[in-house]
Amino acid sequence: MSKSFANIRKDYLKFTLDEKQIHPDPFNQFHQWFVEAQKSGIEEVNAMALATVSDQGFPSSRMVLLKEVNSLGFVFYTNYESRKGKHLQGNPNAALLFFWIEMERQIRIEGSVMKIEAAESDVYFESRSIESRISAIISPQSQKIEQRESIEELCKDFIQLNSPVKRPEHWGGYVLIPEYFEFWQGRESRLHDRMIYCRKIEGGWKIKRLAP
Repeated sequence: MSKSFANIRKDYLKFTLDEKQIHPDPFNQFHQWFVEAQKSGIEEVNAMALATVSDQGFPSSRMVLLKEVNSLGFVFYTNYESRKGKHLQGNPNAALLFFWIEMERQIRIEGSVMKIEAAESDVYFESRSIESRISAIISPQSQKIEQRESIEELCKDFIQLNSPVKRPEHWGGYVLIPEYFEFWQGRESRLHDRMIYCRKIEGGWKIKRLAP
């Protein structure tokens, strides 16, 4: 078993990334790579790993979907009472990871997270399908349930009550405000390109190259 994992290898040959190519603003660089990833036909191109840290200092990661990039940062939505929501309440520092194997690229983003305005969450919630809205209302996300049928019964009961399908207070958006970006381009012989942006105190970004 261990040998089968050790023998999995892939060389990266598609693209390069150097100081002449990279944009001075990491948001613009992200947009450029995101558009290229979209054009390549990647499914769930907005899927990203979100890493949070518990009060005890244990990291936890899961896949979420990027829903907006604005002047502040990167927006995603979830249940505020979920495991990640509780982590972020205790420690707002978090990290995002995009991995697009088809492009041999990954982007790491680190920063702090805060809730977006309730009105913005309302607008996005109303844009979701009725099934997704009901799921957000009735699901006690990350809490133990005895069996799948119990959550299905909650859904049926909610539909029978004909209750308003409005955004619950326990569900809404967060924005991760970046302090650090890393753009990673796979290269031949594991000599990968790694370009990072660090936010400067006086404003703007400092760009550095890291060893692979």
